[in-house]
Amino acid sequence: MASDNNRIKGILFASTTAFFWGFLAIALKVASGLLDPLTIVWFRFLIAFSVLFFFFLIKKPRYLKILRQPPLYIIIASLGLGINYLAFLYGLKLTTPNTAQVIIQVGPIMLGVVGLVFFHEKISKRQALGYLVAGTGLFIFYRESLSSIIGDEEMFSMGILWVVVAAMAWVVYATFQKMLVKKYPAQQLNLFLFALPVLLFLPFTKPSGFILLGFWEWMLMIYLGLNTLIAYGSLAMAFKYLEASKISIIVTLNPIITFIIMGSLTLAEVSWIEPEILSTRGLIAALLVLTGAIMAVSLAKPVNKKEIQSLIKKSSENEE
Repeated sequence: MASDNNRIKGILFASTTAFFWGFLAIALKVASGLLDPLTIVWFRFLIAFSVLFFFFLIKKPRYLKILRQPPLYIIIASLGLGINYLAFLYGLKLTTPNTAQVIIQVGPIMLGVVGLVFFHEKISKRQALGYLVAGTGLFIFYRESLSSIIGDEEMFSMGILWVVVAAMAWVVYATFQKMLVKKYPAQQLNLFLFALPVLLFLPFTKPSGFILLGFWEWMLMIYLGLNTLIAYGSLAMAFKYLEASKISIIVTLNPIITFIIMGSLTLAEVSWIEPEILSTRGLIAALLVLTGAIMAVSLAKPVNKKEIQSLIKKSSENEE
């Protein structure tokens, strides 16, 4: 029964991440017209770190120790997350929310591969077929998206490349986070994950841009910071209770939310974001990517259940 409850918790946490990520690309696209990418990314991490820092300062001051003595793996994971944020935003500026959300699925697919290699989740022929389907869908989607661009094909392709870099950096983050969450409380890890990019990106930010922001623009920036806190806090908790392959399935579904929202905004003819509706061929290709990704990560054989339960128990004790 406890195992079932833990699985439900993992699904709920992963679903929360997928929900917030479904809105994220659209919000970032709007924000990219207000400030430069480095400043936006720095502010997102600053908000998320500040909330966690003051919470732990009051409730669990011992958690702050990780800021002074971080394990090597958390430094690598934090660098991966920082690169992911920055590369995704650069890619989003040169593409569109729908395009970026489809291409970023390279991340969960590759996380599934990492689960197979490092976490001993067995591969099957159907999984291999899933990777093939996803790869085919990505190729078709890229070609279809490129054919709809007039005059800026090279910039669009560069945007795709940035998103792929973001996906690979996310795999680095997720892999080391998966290892660390077995030993450290999930939110304590996030404290350092958010702190390091704040320090590294600070010299390159342009804070003067905040002076020109209006009320709703400030609300957008604060939302982006809280999105980081909630989405990655939920993801870290999901890694405690669920296999990497199962998390990848749920996270992979978040572009559907983006498609629906972008379609609705386009039909409403809003002026604050460029309209976008996928063509029939592009939609089919996107569905191929999602279907292939789900096939690739949904059929892995989980690690021994006793081992999983032992890790969950140990991690829960660390949270107390």
